[in-house]
Amino acid sequence: MSVKKTLTALALTLVMPAAALASEGADRLTSLLEPLETLEARFEQLILDGSGERLQQANGQMWLSRPGKFRWEVAAPYQQEVISDGSEVYLYDPDLEQVTVQALDQRVTHTPALLLSGSARELTDSYEVTRHQEGGGESFRLVPRSPDTLFEELQMTFRGEQLAALQMIDSTGQETVIEFSDVRTNHAIDERRFAFQIPEGADVIRDTH
Repeated sequence: MSVKKTLTALALTLVMPAAALASEGADRLTSLLEPLETLEARFEQLILDGSGERLQQANGQMWLSRPGKFRWEVAAPYQQEVISDGSEVYLYDPDLEQVTVQALDQRVTHTPALLLSGSARELTDSYEVTRHQEGGGESFRLVPRSPDTLFEELQMTFRGEQLAALQMIDSTGQETVIEFSDVRTNHAIDERRFAFQIPEGADVIRDTH
């Protein structure tokens, strides 16, 4: 993703210590995420391999309520649901009639919605954050401090202080790009959105690792 900078901003970047840049980025990202209590949006998701070839494209709807609750529904091309009730995360595949259940903390770096549903300060403590301004918005590059995370790099893009996109790169170079639209924040969301009833007859896999 290209980032346009003025010569003045570039000069300031060159002379500003890296630690100061990281602190400024983390503080700014925290200020954008901390006021977020609920979020609802449509999303378009694109997955590319390391060479940039398209592997998958999907779309759906998400709901999020902090702390720790979310619902991520993929509508097409294949239906799938990921729901967190604040303590456990359920991955439901209707085609396979299969539900995978994991503890919430095991999914923190695996699910885009969970990256947003936790504490903003915990997120910035777990990642080194650098900030870039571009056009009418700004983006944040997050690199995990721990080596045992799913993503090698994460980028959050905001337009007018509203989340517009997420971009994630894993250790194989595979890239996931998620663009959000029809975004609503800090409105009432029915708590039943975050409750999951295991369908009768579904296979249940409990992942304790």
